[in-house]
Amino acid sequence: MIEVLAKLGRGPVFLAGEVLECVITFTNPLSASSTSASSEMLAWASAQIHCQFHTSENRVALPPSDGSKHDVQAENETVFVPNRGERGQCILSTPPKILFCDLRLDPGESKSYSYCETLPVDGPPSFRGQSVKYVYKLTIGCQRVNSPIKLLRVPFRVLVLHGLKDYQFPQDEAVAPSNPFLEEEDGLKKDSRLADLATELLMVATSRRSLHLYNISNTRGKVGTFCIFKTVYKIGEDVIGTFNFSEGDIPCLQFSVSLQTEESIQEQFQRRRGQPVSFTVHARHQESCLHTAQSSFSLPIPLGSTPGFTTNVVSLKWRLHFEFVTSGESAGTCLVRGSQSEAVTWTGVEQMEVDTFSWDLPIKVLPTNPILASYVSQFSSTNSITI
Repeated sequence: MIEVLAKLGRGPVFLAGEVLECVITFTNPLSASSTSASSEMLAWASAQIHCQFHTSENRVALPPSDGSKHDVQAENETVFVPNRGERGQCILSTPPKILFCDLRLDPGESKSYSYCETLPVDGPPSFRGQSVKYVYKLTIGCQRVNSPIKLLRVPFRVLVLHGLKDYQFPQDEAVAPSNPFLEEEDGLKKDSRLADLATELLMVATSRRSLHLYNISNTRGKVGTFCIFKTVYKIGEDVIGTFNFSEGDIPCLQFSVSLQTEESIQEQFQRRRGQPVSFTVHARHQESCLHTAQSSFSLPIPLGSTPGFTTNVVSLKWRLHFEFVTSGESAGTCLVRGSQSEAVTWTGVEQMEVDTFSWDLPIKVLPTNPILASYVSQFSSTNSITI
C-alpha cells in the first residue's frame, strides 16, 4: 500500500499566468500493528493540469466534437488520460510532466516531488453557473506494474485579469534589491512580479472615485436621486449607495436593491432562439422608506463569486437591480387623522394605490488578490489517495 499526498504550496486560488506549485509525496506507511512489511514499487507517475467544460443540455447547444480518438484512449486503463470518467469536454490542458519512473519505497520511507506549471493565460476563469461550468484540476496519475492507472485530482480556482498577458516585464532589474547568497528561480521571480503587477492594476482600477448621480422618476414625476461613487469593484468589496427622497414629488413606500450576475449564452449556442437570461442574486437590501428623507445600503460582493468575463459560449455581467414601490396618491394622504377630540392620532391608511417600477445599473467586478480569495475557497490545499 502506498499513500499519495498532493499539497498546493500557496493555496487553491491562482491568477491565470501564475506558476502553480504542488508537492507530491509518496509514502510506504509502516503500521505499528503490522507483523510484516515489504517494499513497494511504482512504475511511474505523471501530472497534468486541465480545464473541464460542462454545459446544461436544456440551455446550451454545442456542435458535436470529434473525440473518437480520445474515447478510445480513455477506455485503455494503461494510458494516462487526466479527465477519464469526467463529464463534459476538456478544453484546455498543459503538457504532462513525468515525476519519476521505477520508484521503490521501503517500509516507512517517503519521497517527495515538486510539480510546477504556468497556468495558461488564454483560458476561461473558474465558473459554476446555471448553464455553463469551467472547472480546473491538477491530475496526478500513477501506476503499479501490470495494474490500472490510479488518478488523484486536485481541484483549484483560476481568476483571470485581462491585460496581464500583454505586459512585458523589463529586462533590466538592476534597481531591484537582491541577495547574492540566495538563488531564486526565474519562474518564481516572474511569478511574484506578476502577482505584484496584478495587485497594482486592480488597485488603480478600483480606487478611482467620482460622483455618479441618477434621478429616479416614473411617469408621474420625480421620486428621488441615487448617488454612487464608483462602478468598478473587486470581489470582496462592498457596493455602497445612498438615496435622497427629500426632493421627490412622488412618495416612495419601499425600495429594494439586489446585487446580481447576468449569465447569457451566445446566440449561436442557445438551445432556443431568444431564450431568457439566467440571473443569480448574491446580496439584497430591502427597506420601507415612507417619510424617509435619506437612506443607504451596503452589499458585499462574495469572495467566492466569479468576476465578469466573456468567452465564445457564455458571458457573465454584474449589475445592481432596483425595485421601487411608490404611492399613487400624494404624501399627505398616506396618513389619516383619528377621531379623538383631545389628542390627535395619525395612523397609516389600510389601502393605497401603488405603482412599481424597476431599474438596472451595470457595474464592473474584477478579481482580487488570489491569496485573499484562498481563505474562503471551497477547495482544500491538500488531497490524497491510497493505492
